[in-house]
Amino acid sequence: MIGGGAVGLASAYRILQAQPGARLTLLEKEPGVGRHQTGNNSGVMHCGLAYRPGTAKARLAVRGIRQLTEFCIEKGIRHDVCGKLVVASQPEQVPRLDNLLERGTANGLRGLEILDPAGIRDVEPHAGGLAALRVPEEGIVDYPAVCEKLAREIEALGGSVECGAGVEKLVRRGAEWVARTPRGEFASDVIVTCAGLQADRVARLAGERPEVRIVPFRGDYYKLKPHREYLVRNLIYPVADPKFPFLGVHFTRMIAGGIEAGPNAVLALKREGYTRTAFDAADAWDALTFPGLWRFVFRHLRMCVAEVERAFSKELFCRSLQTLVPEVQVDDLEEAGAGIRAQAMRPEGQLVEDFEILARPAAVHVLNAPSPAATACLAIGEEVAARVGAILN
Repeated sequence: MIGGGAVGLASAYRILQAQPGARLTLLEKEPGVGRHQTGNNSGVMHCGLAYRPGTAKARLAVRGIRQLTEFCIEKGIRHDVCGKLVVASQPEQVPRLDNLLERGTANGLRGLEILDPAGIRDVEPHAGGLAALRVPEEGIVDYPAVCEKLAREIEALGGSVECGAGVEKLVRRGAEWVARTPRGEFASDVIVTCAGLQADRVARLAGERPEVRIVPFRGDYYKLKPHREYLVRNLIYPVADPKFPFLGVHFTRMIAGGIEAGPNAVLALKREGYTRTAFDAADAWDALTFPGLWRFVFRHLRMCVAEVERAFSKELFCRSLQTLVPEVQVDDLEEAGAGIRAQAMRPEGQLVEDFEILARPAAVHVLNAPSPAATACLAIGEEVAARVGAILN
């Protein structure tokens, strides 16, 4: 196994459950697990509301959130199925709530309901909006704790988690794969790669030539100052614009306390860079020379410009938040870090909207697993384990 984020850990866990006695080693380049996408996301458990019925995202998010909730209950991990409001702040957004209700119902979600302004205020007293969709199965969780527990479960099942073991080269030696790392060589009959922000590069180490490229999008967060946290009880989201590929900024109650606001979405010039000025020449070259990125930018030019402007303007960021909670003011916000979304993109400039897993005779590569992959990790892990089982059998 290569990659110690939520998907890699959950896949290793599911493989060992499905193949008792198997020898499994998980290689992670960082000093600990869950250090990138999983450890820097908003902590939300996404229940599969907006995904097109029949897609892997819809199927695995719904199954995944229920599995993750059960895992947290069983293992004593902090979580809260607190519910979410999706708020329509403009008249043209109201019909989209009906579409979301239909889609969520088709995906198997329970308890969805449309609220009028009075109903909104019953749930979130300071929220604005003309109408909202209440999503009771959504929640929040301590994802770093999930990762740490999964690592311990892997070891309890006889596997090994090796940190500080970034894969520098993959070679075939007879029927074996050999992974060369700073901690030595590791051999295996089958490799599984779940490398997140490095997914395309690690697949190339195994000889693949994926047409997709990982394009990193940084999401900046603010948080409400403690004396203004009362403005938000749980989760408040906008109705996403179907013309654009991102959700828009929203409010999230964090499992450890506090209210986070964000994220936006701007191109990151370093795949693992969590500040506005983070830069890596190889990562920047990789993104800026990819024709798909420029086709994406020209297709969504207005959105891209607006996102960049908002990234450097606290006032514009606040203005977006005020469509959800009108009382929020610029002085209520303080910076709260950032996350990076590993988004696979096609050369034509289209985002890969669904999870993408590539199976070979002796390898399985998870090429695209952005949000809601952390929520769906145990369900994705089952899919990966089934592919590994097919190879072994």
